[in-house]
Amino acid sequence: MKPEDIEDLKQLIEFLKENQVAEFDLDRGDVKIRLKFNPAAAASFPPVVAGVPLVAAVPPAAVPAAAPAAQQPPEPESELHMVKSPIVGTFYGSPSPGAAPFVSPGDHVEKGQVICIVEAMKLMNEIEADAAGEIVRCLVTNGQPIEYGQPLFSIRTQ
Repeated sequence: MKPEDIEDLKQLIEFLKENQVAEFDLDRGDVKIRLKFNPAAAASFPPVVAGVPLVAAVPPAAVPAAAPAAQQPPEPESELHMVKSPIVGTFYGSPSPGAAPFVSPGDHVEKGQVICIVEAMKLMNEIEADAAGEIVRCLVTNGQPIEYGQPLFSIRTQ
């Protein structure tokens, strides 16, 4: 790749991250680019193109800051209940684009409460909490493809 192509690719990556695009494919003749963003992994590994790390493409905001010493340590994942996807599809955290999310970290949920939608084969499937408690984390991003059995939320049960 030419240096100007790498600079264009860096700008494209920045644009995609700013607009929270999960996946991007480009196929033009002999140039094929496939980018998949994972918010948790994006901070750990800079993207690489043709063996050249694109360190400048990772915005400083994506790199986690050191946690303050007074902050409580996170709960071990083994002590939290995981709500897992019952189907393969696309995750949506709100009932429609621009609407408020079904749940956010810190929200209390009841067993049977709708917490997200998984679109599969053009059908919108409401996913319900299978335990009551407090939402600790949403483990996927809006519009992200998900697999059967993939953890979606962690809940601190009561």
